Amino acid sequence: MPRSLNPRDIPCPVAGCGRYFTTRGGLSNHSRIHNQQDRVQRGHCSSIQRPPQPEPEPSDVDLIDNVATPASDPPYEDMVIHPLINGRPCKPNGDFFEQGASEQPNHPPEAFSVPNFDPFENQAHFELADLLFRRSQLARSHVRELFQILSAFDLAKGGDGSVPYTNDVDLLETIDSITVGDVQWRSFTITYSGNLEDGDETPWKKEEFLVWYRDPREVLINQLGNADFKSEMDFAPKKVYDNKNRRRYSDFMSGDWAWRQAELLSQEPKFHGSTLCPVILGSDKTTVSVATGQNDYYPLYLSNGLVHNNVRRAHRNAVSLLAFLAIPRTDREHADSDEFRRFRRQLFHASLQEVLQSLHGGMVHPEVVRYADGHYRRTVWCLGPYIADYPEQVLITCIVQGWCPRCTADKNDLDGEGAGPRSHEHTLAVHAAMPNKKDLWDNYGIVSDIMPFTYGFPRANIHELVAPDLLHQIIKGTFKDHLVTWVEEYLVLTYGPSGAEKIMADIDRRIAAAPLFPNLRRFPQGRGFKQWTGDDSKALMKVFLPAIAGHVPAQMIRAISSFMDFCYLVRRPVLDDDDLDRLDEILVRFHGEQVIFEHEGVRPDGISLPRQHSLLHYKILARDFGAPNGLCSSITESKHIKAVKEPWRRSNRYEALGQMLITNQRLDKLAAARIHFKENGLLKQSMFESLVDPPLPPPEADKEDDDGGPVEGQVIMGETVLARKAVPNLARRVHRLSVTLNLPQLPQLISRFLYEQENLDLETPLDDVPIEDCPVYTGKIQVFPSAVATYYAPSDISGVGGMFRERIRSVESWWGGPLRHDCVFIEHNADAPGFRGLFAARVRLLFRIKYKGIKYPCALVTWFSAIGDGPCKDTRMWMVEPDLDAYGEDFIPRHIDHTDSLDAFVAFYVNKYIDHHAYEIAF
Repeated sequence: MPRSLNPRDIPCPVAGCGRYFTTRGGLSNHSRIHNQQDRVQRGHCSSIQRPPQPEPEPSDVDLIDNVATPASDPPYEDMVIHPLINGRPCKPNGDFFEQGASEQPNHPPEAFSVPNFDPFENQAHFELADLLFRRSQLARSHVRELFQILSAFDLAKGGDGSVPYTNDVDLLETIDSITVGDVQWRSFTITYSGNLEDGDETPWKKEEFLVWYRDPREVLINQLGNADFKSEMDFAPKKVYDNKNRRRYSDFMSGDWAWRQAELLSQEPKFHGSTLCPVILGSDKTTVSVATGQNDYYPLYLSNGLVHNNVRRAHRNAVSLLAFLAIPRTDREHADSDEFRRFRRQLFHASLQEVLQSLHGGMVHPEVVRYADGHYRRTVWCLGPYIADYPEQVLITCIVQGWCPRCTADKNDLDGEGAGPRSHEHTLAVHAAMPNKKDLWDNYGIVSDIMPFTYGFPRANIHELVAPDLLHQIIKGTFKDHLVTWVEEYLVLTYGPSGAEKIMADIDRRIAAAPLFPNLRRFPQGRGFKQWTGDDSKALMKVFLPAIAGHVPAQMIRAISSFMDFCYLVRRPVLDDDDLDRLDEILVRFHGEQVIFEHEGVRPDGISLPRQHSLLHYKILARDFGAPNGLCSSITESKHIKAVKEPWRRSNRYEALGQMLITNQRLDKLAAARIHFKENGLLKQSMFESLVDPPLPPPEADKEDDDGGPVEGQVIMGETVLARKAVPNLARRVHRLSVTLNLPQLPQLISRFLYEQENLDLETPLDDVPIEDCPVYTGKIQVFPSAVATYYAPSDISGVGGMFRERIRSVESWWGGPLRHDCVFIEHNADAPGFRGLFAARVRLLFRIKYKGIKYPCALVTWFSAIGDGPCKDTRMWMVEPDLDAYGEDFIPRHIDHTDSLDAFVAFYVNKYIDHHAYEIAF
């Protein structure tokens, strides 16, 4: 608790503004207040090399009003569309419109009929079906009981016992009768076709392997016609430039690969005016239960390259379940045989060729397809990127484990020079020149006797279609599996097993003591757990670097810091030419610093790892496919939950796959029905809003236990509003409140604040104004437990428009425990880069006062001062005081808890890795 207050407040000179701004250097930023207003965003502090100290010196406290949030201004963009493969609208028969003719959207015949909720009786019946089947996933027996209870209620009130649906069967039959979004499941079987010698009883050679799939052409037509995407699609390859003529890479169609495909198509006049539609695939085995035997499935997913990355990341039905591939199994005697392994590869590629066969015709001749905006367009299909982790990449490219699927670099020196790109032509040439299978395997990393599934499709080369994989190559691969593991191995080599255990225990305590932050996953026992998820790795990445500072050499810190910079930069939603050049610079720095792991004996034989090697390709991948976050395997892994795991749990476990297929089909129909009803004007508002007077408030935004998350809606610079409900049972008069909260100078701070509002042209520093000349506030004061900040943060998991919401808290007791006063950034100089233009502060009080008819939302803050003129040269983080969280070379006391951190230490790192938004605005 600070013992004194020293306000620095500057009045806004614009009449009627009613805002109160805080600076540290007089009026230098004053002229920019209304062009670039002071804005506040979450900040997070992690400890530096200082142990806990006695109570720190008094910190400065300032009063600011209207906490707001920084967000990225959309830069000026100039866009060039491909001149020939440009997605021209056409008539339903494929003829282009006459020059200058009106190109009105074409509506399907059913759009002209009277809109209704068929096959549902009304909106209530549809909403009930959607609630029971999709949202609550109620078991069929519970649905049956629910309708029986409703019937009994109706009979008790003198009715005839009628209910919306007779029983669970009636409900499911109604859903099944939905016609929109219906793509039927099909199947085929594959068997071994080689020679069977007499007496050969190998089980897998006699087994039939079943593949279930849906027609990819029909699935794509449903995606392209989804009205939810009509403003989130590109119909032609594009090149986007900013006002400095820098190329910008974001959505898939902004990359070079789509442009190159358009150049190939433009050589044939029949393709002119068409829309190029890349088909994005992804596959990955997943296990639905580890406790009930072999319950693994092999889903294949499909998306398209026309929808924007934010749609694909937001899981808005832009990624569809396409097939369940067969998983061949055999007994132990034959499981490791070369013959069985070859058959598994052949089964995979033959299955994909068969599943995708319906697209082949549309790759050679354009097909007319109706799009989300109502226009018809000639459409050319082409195989686009394939989303997969490294083992899956090895399988789809037919290479040997340990080699790169994109280039010919030697497995023993993947980062060496002289490697060229792989291609089908290269594989065939090597096959012809080296018929010896062992030479192909050992010298080129090529699996013989098979070509990838893309070989039979026009303009497809699987080696250039391998998509970037942020999750497995960077987050779970290079960070968790390599760097975190290597740090632990270094500690064991340097200090011995017992000494290493002592240090790692301290690292665990540091991680556990990290202060609370919205959506930050806590590790109460440190990172000592065995089963890792992608979310665990992402959460550890945010707090790992300051936790190991002082325990490992500075060069090791610099290596991890360089990698983190690469990771956070490459995960941005938009990358320009300068960013891509920075990727190269950071990667060179990382490779130069990480040799310490070789010198210290952790990697004595050098570092030649496929997942780390993949980082060298990210610059090319970003230029080809746009921002890598639009093609990450986290998208398909998230889809596992809705498409595989939840449908399996809803089954009776007996021949579950058939039930899972039907569940997925019903979910797709309900989603398509909602879009159809909305497009026909039947779902203009939620029926529940019309039944409540007054309307119900948005539930998530007003829950104190809600940290925030993605927000749908209009893109705005950013805003911060106080919580809806004030803190109850708290003093409402200023003097009583100042005593209750031990803030003795709160009345004087408010008086000076009001003085500046009445003297907007004040030139005298406010501190020099006698307090007796300031108005005395005698009105009521409302204290709020939190404020909700909404801002543009597309690099994090945000809404389709890139908006995100999080809560800033200031309470004297958090869930019945210690106090919680969160940290924020306050912008003071829009022209200064990164943290140089920001202040770090801690919110001490959130409140609102009313003076002369004007309501002022205010925040009382304490300041943190920067230590030095630049960030730490090793961690590359700024340091501030009088912070907390000082770990460094000293061991953290065992009694320190995460709720004590901001009050127990005297200096921190300002954690730029706490989320991607903080990294972008502050560093």
